[in-house]
Amino acid sequence: MARSFHNKILRVNLTKGTIAVEEPGLVYMRKYMGGWNVIADVLLREVPQGADPLGPANKLVFAAGVLTGLAASGMSRSTVGAKSPLTGGFGASEVGGHFPYEFKRAGFDAIIFEGVSPKPVYLWVHDGEAELRDAGHLWGQTTKETLTALQSELGEKRLGAAMIGPGGENQVLFSCIMNELKDAAGRTGLGAVMGSKNIKAVVARGTMKLDGAKPEVVSELARSMARSVAAGERAAGMHKWGTGGNLTDSSVTGNLPIRNFRDGLFEEGAWNLSSEKYMPEIGLGMEGCTACAVRCKKVVRAEGVDPDYGGPEYETAGALGSTCGIGDVVAVSRGSALCNALGIDTIATGVSIAFAMEAFERGMLTLEDTEGIDLRFGNADAMLACIEKIAYQEGFGKFLALGSARMAEELGGDAYTFAMTTKKQEFPMHEPRFKRGMAIGYALSPTGADHMHALHDAGLGTATEDGFMPNGLLRELGVLEPLPLEDLGPNKVRATYLNSLHCAMRNVLPCCHFVPWSMDEYVQLVRGATGFDVSTYELIKLGERAWTLARVFNMREGWTVDDDRLPERSYGPTTDGALEDGGIDREELEEAVHTYYAMAGWDPETGVPTLAKLQELGVEWAAAYLPR
Repeated sequence: MARSFHNKILRVNLTKGTIAVEEPGLVYMRKYMGGWNVIADVLLREVPQGADPLGPANKLVFAAGVLTGLAASGMSRSTVGAKSPLTGGFGASEVGGHFPYEFKRAGFDAIIFEGVSPKPVYLWVHDGEAELRDAGHLWGQTTKETLTALQSELGEKRLGAAMIGPGGENQVLFSCIMNELKDAAGRTGLGAVMGSKNIKAVVARGTMKLDGAKPEVVSELARSMARSVAAGERAAGMHKWGTGGNLTDSSVTGNLPIRNFRDGLFEEGAWNLSSEKYMPEIGLGMEGCTACAVRCKKVVRAEGVDPDYGGPEYETAGALGSTCGIGDVVAVSRGSALCNALGIDTIATGVSIAFAMEAFERGMLTLEDTEGIDLRFGNADAMLACIEKIAYQEGFGKFLALGSARMAEELGGDAYTFAMTTKKQEFPMHEPRFKRGMAIGYALSPTGADHMHALHDAGLGTATEDGFMPNGLLRELGVLEPLPLEDLGPNKVRATYLNSLHCAMRNVLPCCHFVPWSMDEYVQLVRGATGFDVSTYELIKLGERAWTLARVFNMREGWTVDDDRLPERSYGPTTDGALEDGGIDREELEEAVHTYYAMAGWDPETGVPTLAKLQELGVEWAAAYLPR
């Protein structure tokens, strides 16, 4: 039977320079399917407890999934994982672009990199073949320079490339892996792991047919989604503007972070950073990942901005813009392009700079410390200067490259009170004092603060005409009644937990969160792709397996209930604006966290997954890695 996977995993021993192919079997492929599950399996079984994330014992995993590479919207997507150098725990980041499509059609489902190469290399994967090649001539180059050189060297314009820039080479703790020039595996510092192993790029070109077990089912679903997007019936805003529309409303409600999450008013600056405002002025159009009809990626051109690096999406506009008190979209676009060129996460970069700006304004950093950079909120030139210093770990950049949590430790005093991180990963651009489901999500995320597997509960408090929950996906999962925004009770916890499992499922298959497939369509897609007779229940359990294994890994690495909390600032109000009387109740959030533990089948007091839960998920082997 033709299927949407190859049952082939590449194992690359960088120390020895050897490559082997492993075939895990159909049971493995159905139980794990790809993405987070493959990563968690490898990290638990093969990375020793306490291993240095930037040492030879860590392993770097590129994991596609059973839906990767299909000619359907949101399916050119894969996951990268390792023990995170930023958090010290489970590191994973999902990414689109062209590389996942090419890699999967080149004949493999995943790559496990182990050891350290004695010299810079890149892996060239093409139609069932894989070889390590010298990358000494590419070391030190930006991502665009690297991509151009690889296209020329290999004679392939259509190749897909997952690359690091100088940020990853210099092992910046929040460096990222870029798929081509616009798509980042941005979170948890995986670019640093790639750099520590002397891997400059993974390059793929594939022409293998990948239609799935029932190609007519997959094709009809793909056409149906494309038609509904074109008609404006689904993903209309994302298709027209991408992320980052109408930030004025976000500012008014309190969702948009202002000046390191300290302040609440930024209306003029917020409008300047809104897609509707700047795209008619500097926008060149919208692009998308391979075979995707949504095409949510903005491309801009302005003075000092290379359009080949795309344009700022919401997270970048917030991190390099409002969080730093900057409302100049051209400056933010320059910063976005610079981060993509140098290979550092725009979220962590912006929030780390914002932390330093606040420390500067408090007098905890001086002009002597910053090498003369006037690091006040709103200084766009200072923000741009910091980005280059971070990527090259030059001077003051070495301090900034530590990230907010470690900078706070270095500064001492009350600096910890305004370091906006959970588990040492910087907050994304969604305010948990406004979205309370986000508060639970940030506290419990296995990768540190992350908006992509937390509940966005704004707008869920108003019922439909027939009295039901307005979010169709949550209704499909059995959440039937509206959820008040400020609620942190059991109903909100239940919705947050079920949403976590659904998000984890998407990180396993993996597929893009911005393409609004229904649960029923996911079932049809996986059936049509794999030939497996899956159900909604099985797919949600697929996500729960990934979510739970990630938790086991973190518990093994010494995380405790004390790590499942928010930074101090989240428990108080902003200085002005919609949240000036806000702040999360510490005891309510703590109770919600423990309720979540119990719902997840984890010990209600310690948060450690129980043996019974691991047995129920068919991963009882993971019990050997639980703390004793």
